[in-house]
Amino acid sequence: MPVAQGSIRELKRLVEQLLDHDVPVTLGAPEGGCASGSCSPKALLLAREEDVRRVAEVMQRDWMSLVEADGAAPGVFGVEAGEGEHPPCPACGTAAPLVEGACSDCGLQLG
Repeated sequence: MPVAQGSIRELKRLVEQLLDHDVPVTLGAPEGGCASGSCSPKALLLAREEDVRRVAEVMQRDWMSLVEADGAAPGVFGVEAGEGEHPPCPACGTAAPLVEGACSDCGLQLG
C-alpha cells in the first residue's frame, strides 16, 4: 500500500533507512505523472499494511532526531496555546487533544 509520495532521491534514502530497521518497503510509480512534463520525477513508498505503523515509527524517530539536532527540545516548537486551547501539531497544524499522546489527525507522537 502507498505510504508516502516524494522525490525519488528522498524516498531512496528513506527505503535504505527502513530496510536498515528491518521494515520491508519498496518504491513504486504513481499513477498519472506530470501532464506538463515540467515536474520532477516522483515515486511512491510502498509497504505492507501490517508494516505501516513501523514505517511511521522510524520516520518519527528520524524527525525527532532532526528536531533535537536543530536545538529544539521535543514538544517545544515556539507556539503557545491560550488557556483551554491546544497547541497546533508541528507536523500538520491540527489543534486538538492528543490521542494516546499522538496528534489526532496525523498520528505524530507528541506526548
